Amino acid sequence: MLLLLKFLWFLFVMDNIDIRILTEIQQDSSLTNQELADRVGLSPSPCLRRVKALEESGVIEKSVTLLNQRMLGLTLTVFIHISMDRHTPDRFDLFESTLSTYPEVKSLRLVTGQSADYLVEAVVEDMDKYQELLLGRITRIPGVTDIQSSFLLRSVIDRTSLPLEHLAKK
Repeated sequence: MLLLLKFLWFLFVMDNIDIRILTEIQQDSSLTNQELADRVGLSPSPCLRRVKALEESGVIEKSVTLLNQRMLGLTLTVFIHISMDRHTPDRFDLFESTLSTYPEVKSLRLVTGQSADYLVEAVVEDMDKYQELLLGRITRIPGVTDIQSSFLLRSVIDRTSLPLEHLAKK
């Protein structure tokens, strides 16, 4: 609750410079504080204070480095639609905690509006590794009843940044 209140307060006081900071670091989180300050028109000290405030408020969750999965031999991306036999917290908890241990799982989403309960995005080296993941592990999780897989042919849009235009002060 405290985090939510802090976040709501921060949204109220966030200004266009904060939005520019967020825009810049979404595109390149490796910018030095000096480079970021130059891009948003601040001196380094106030820029660093604002970044720290964005981190402390929870607006900035973490900074990561994105790797090229193809160059690392992960050539197959699969979207797996998974249905469960029962919609109970214990069934979902077991499934979610089990999949969280699989390094191939890039994202796990509980979804609605489809016949599936979960949408999983996984990356593997090839079809043999996918078969091992699917038949050797996922189908063995208690409660999994139906699995449908779709394979990525080509990424047309693959953003990591969020739209921020709705936050701009007029």
